[in-house]
Amino acid sequence: MQSARFVKNHSGNINNISIYGQDANPTTWKLAQMNLAIRGIEPDLGNYAADTFLNDRHPTLRADYIMANSPFYLSNWGQDKLKDDVRWKYGIPPAGNANFAWLQHMIYHLAPNGKISMVLANDALSTQSSGEGEIRKNIIEDDLVEGIVAMPTQLFYSVTIPVTLWFITKGKKQKGKTLFIDARKMGYMIDRKHRDFTDEDIVKIADTFTAFQNGILEGVKGFCAVATTQDIAKQDYILTPGRYVGIEEQEDDGEPFEEKMTRLISEFSEMFAKSHELEDEIRKKLGAIGYEI
Repeated sequence: MQSARFVKNHSGNINNISIYGQDANPTTWKLAQMNLAIRGIEPDLGNYAADTFLNDRHPTLRADYIMANSPFYLSNWGQDKLKDDVRWKYGIPPAGNANFAWLQHMIYHLAPNGKISMVLANDALSTQSSGEGEIRKNIIEDDLVEGIVAMPTQLFYSVTIPVTLWFITKGKKQKGKTLFIDARKMGYMIDRKHRDFTDEDIVKIADTFTAFQNGILEGVKGFCAVATTQDIAKQDYILTPGRYVGIEEQEDDGEPFEEKMTRLISEFSEMFAKSHELEDEIRKKLGAIGYEI
């Protein structure tokens, strides 16, 4: 629906795009069909609800764009039945975690210049267990990772953990380079539990990608950086944005270093003295009720 809206907003014709999808849950599958139909979109979601791994309803599909927010840490996804599957070009995903199975399934279905935007749990950036590190390394070495965006917590209603956006592209404009963005400080709280991005936040990230693709991006400490495949290899193929963007530069407050250190040491001394006083007070209170430390 969002893709169709995007096409309309850019003076395109939604009849010129084809929507494909799949879901194992019959209720979800029916809701998706209905939701698209009432908006005039005719999708191909397969003839029936089916498991993506065990019963791929679009085996020959090569998509221009893929968007996915797959279940995190899905276990018992059928690895034992699919060890020789053609989709595992970069390595067999572990049986207890389908994160890299989802990612490789998407990559397999990409057109020669196709693009993926996918949500993954943060540990997919750095995990080395059960062969996942080797799979990630092989994907990076194949020059598919165009961008990684670290997102803040509380963006989803179902989970509160922080997540990462992976942008996978075949035929990248900037060969051998990857854009890293740390967006963990962006957004605003809708209420006590949920966060959202402003239009300005989204435009800032999109403009950063555009500048990167056009080869004119200047890195901003603490926010964005461009790394080569060699740079990533030096980091053991770990894709955590913080390793590349660094720490945000702090404004100089004008206070000379020696004066600042003298002031801070004095403040620390007062804090330590106060903490000792509190410790003594706590010991006395506990002793008064028969507990000695």
